Amino acid sequence: MHSTPNTTGELVPLAPTALVVPQQAESDQHLIELWLHGRSRHTQRAYRADTERFFEAVAKPLHRITLGDLQAFGGQLVESGLEPSSVHRSMSAVKSLFAFGHRLGYLPFDVARPLRLPALRDGLADRILEETDVVKMIALEQMPRNRAILLTLYAGGFRVAELCSLKWRDLQSRDAAGQITVFGKGGKTRTVLMPQSVWNVVQLLRKDAKDEAPVFRSRKGGHLDESQVWRIVRKAAKRAGIEKEVSCHWLRHAHASHALDRGAPIHLVQATLGHSSVATTGRYLHARPTESSSSYLLTDI
Repeated sequence: MHSTPNTTGELVPLAPTALVVPQQAESDQHLIELWLHGRSRHTQRAYRADTERFFEAVAKPLHRITLGDLQAFGGQLVESGLEPSSVHRSMSAVKSLFAFGHRLGYLPFDVARPLRLPALRDGLADRILEETDVVKMIALEQMPRNRAILLTLYAGGFRVAELCSLKWRDLQSRDAAGQITVFGKGGKTRTVLMPQSVWNVVQLLRKDAKDEAPVFRSRKGGHLDESQVWRIVRKAAKRAGIEKEVSCHWLRHAHASHALDRGAPIHLVQATLGHSSVATTGRYLHARPTESSSSYLLTDI
């Protein structure tokens, strides 16, 4: 306990003061901004849309929302015909927002904690391209920049945001090939070694570009937008005769699955892709198993 001298010089104990906890959020909207801070642009855009839909449906401030309101909202999403994956993401976003508000002391209770999310079928196997399909996509691309993009996405297992933000200073030579360093999801930095064949194709794009210049430039000279890369990938898939709606992330899935199929250690694939857990990488083993107990059954019946 602290003390202070009185008029006679004697020390008099000070009365204890109550701990003042500053208010972290001033309104529901302020809480949402704090919750979204630091997330990727794509995640922010999706979560904003989810929360806007939620507030329109419940028409209440956060502190007045009940578990019943949340369950009713989930039912509305299902009845609207929304894809199960979109329903799951929206409900996950809402649960995350309430948990965040409770941790900050803005909400007295986390009413979303007991909310059960709808079961979701794992469709990873549907989004893994065959090696021959990837080869076709790359081989049929005539534009050097776009071909380098396809090669880099596949060989590096990069996310589209990681690829779009690359500058030449992020690429370092190593013997005859090189490495690429990206600032990835969750604020994690990782460095990926590139095959010499891919490295050489990417280096042809540099010419006299400075270190701070983007590796994959738009027509205006800046960084390519993610939507532009998506169009490049989808056109390449269509050109290769792939009927599915292929996205940039499918090349990341292909990297993981093909590397594991060819005997790459799972911890190495985990490090290359930047997965926080080896269990995430292990999903690719389950999506495309190389063995099954069915092969031990008597099938000539």
